[in-house]
Amino acid sequence: MFSRYRKTTGAQAVKPVDAAADRSKPQAGNPAPKAASKPEPSSPHPAVVAAPDATTQRKHRLNSIKSDIHKRLLENLNLAALETASEAELRTEISTIAAETLSELDVVLNSEERKTLNQELYYEVMGLGPLEPLLQDDTVNDILVNGPKQVFIERAGKLTLSDVTFRDDRHLLRIIDKIVSAVGRRVDESNPYVDARLADGSRFNAMVPPVAVDGALVSIRKFKKDKLGIKDLVRFGAFSEEMALYLEAAVSTRLNVIVSGGTGSGKTTTLNALSGFIGNEERVLTIEDTAELQLQQIHVGRMESRPANMEGKGAVTQRDCLRNALRMRPDRIIVGETRGEEVIDMLQAMNTGHDGSMTTIHANSARDGISRLENMVAMAGIEMPLRAVRSQIGSAVNLIVQVSRLQDGSRRMMSITEITGMEGEIITMQEIFRFERTGLEPDGTILGHYTGTGLRSAFADRFKRWGYDLPASIYDEIGARR
Repeated sequence: MFSRYRKTTGAQAVKPVDAAADRSKPQAGNPAPKAASKPEPSSPHPAVVAAPDATTQRKHRLNSIKSDIHKRLLENLNLAALETASEAELRTEISTIAAETLSELDVVLNSEERKTLNQELYYEVMGLGPLEPLLQDDTVNDILVNGPKQVFIERAGKLTLSDVTFRDDRHLLRIIDKIVSAVGRRVDESNPYVDARLADGSRFNAMVPPVAVDGALVSIRKFKKDKLGIKDLVRFGAFSEEMALYLEAAVSTRLNVIVSGGTGSGKTTTLNALSGFIGNEERVLTIEDTAELQLQQIHVGRMESRPANMEGKGAVTQRDCLRNALRMRPDRIIVGETRGEEVIDMLQAMNTGHDGSMTTIHANSARDGISRLENMVAMAGIEMPLRAVRSQIGSAVNLIVQVSRLQDGSRRMMSITEITGMEGEIITMQEIFRFERTGLEPDGTILGHYTGTGLRSAFADRFKRWGYDLPASIYDEIGARR
C-alpha cells in the first residue's frame, strides 16, 4: 500500500452501499416478503414487460460499484501527491483501494471485470472518465455527447451510437468542468457554453443546462496525431494526381487560396495538406480560434484567439491577431477559418504583398463562397459599394477549393475554381477540375471520377515562369484522356 498517496487527515470512509441488492439470497433479520394470499386478477391480455437481461443488470451493478469506489478514491487519495506519482504506483494504489471496497461490500468480480473496473477508475482519476477510451481510439474522428446516456462517434464519416454512457448528469458535468478548468475556462448557468482545446489539441465544445434541454451537449473534434499529406489524400481518393500537381503549382507560386466546404467536410485537413507545398525559407503566421493546423515548416508563428473573461474583458479576436500579424513581417498568413469581421483584414493582406495566404470558409460552392465573403464584409460594418467589395474580392482571391462530405461518408474535393477578374459588377470564375458522380453502389458507396473541364488555367503562364510547366493534358476532360 502506497500510504504516501493517502490523505493524512483521517477522512471518513464512504458509507458502503447496501449490498443486499447485490446478493441473490435474503439476509438474516431481513426475511423475504411473503407471497400475497390472493393473486391479482389477470387481464385478458396482460402487457408483457421485458426484463433486463443479465448483461444489462451486471453493467448497472458494476456502475453502482464503480461510483461508490470513486467516491472513496476522492476521499482517500492525496491528489496533490499524485502529481509526482508514476502511473504504475497510481494504478497499484487504485487497485488496492478498489479491492478493499469490494471486500467491504462483499462483492465478487472475476479477473476481467476487476481489470476493467481498475482501468475505468484510473480514467476517472487521471483522465476524462468514459471519454478516455474514445479519445485513445485512433479510428474515432468525432465524439458527440447528447446527455449522459447518448454518446455518438464518427468513424470513416459514419455516425454510430456507442455503448459508452455516463452515470448521470452530474457525472457528465464533472467531466466537462475538469476539461474547461484545465484551460482556465468555466461553464455554468450564467455562462452555459464554452469552446476549449484538450491537452492533445482536440477541439472541445460544450453547452450545459438550462440552455441544453435534455442534458449537457459535448462535441469533440479529435486532433489527428499523424498529419495527412497530399500523397495520403490522393491515395484515399480525396482528389486526383492531376489536381495535386495543379495545387502544388498554385501554392508554390503564391496564389491566394480559399478552401470552402461544410462542417466536417475536411477543410482543415485540406489546408494542412496544401501548406506542405510552402517552402522552409518563408515566414508563415497562423491565426485560429482553436489551434488545429499542423504546419511542418521551420519558420511558423502560431496565434490563437482568446474569449473574454468573467468580467467580459480581455478578449483577443482573430481580427486583433490578424492586424498584429501584418506588423510581424509575414510572407504568408494562414487563417484557420474566416467567419466574421476579420475578412476585411484578410482580403487587404492578400492584396498588399502577402501573396500565398490561405484560409477556409463555410460555403456549399465556389459561387456561394464569394457571396459569403461579401456578406462577411457587410457584417464587419464596412460601408463600401457592392462593386468595390467585389473588386476587392476579385483581386485578392485567386483560387477556391471546394470540399464536401458525401452521404456515404467520403470526403472529396468537388471542384477547383479560379477567380479570373470582373465583368461589369460580376466576379468571373472558371472551373478547372471537378468530381463527377456516375452512380451509386447497393451499399451506398458513391461512384464517380475526377476530371478536368478542358479549360486551360488562367495562371498557366505564371506557373511556367516559376518553373512549373504543367502539361496541357491535365486539364482535359476524362474522356479526352482515354
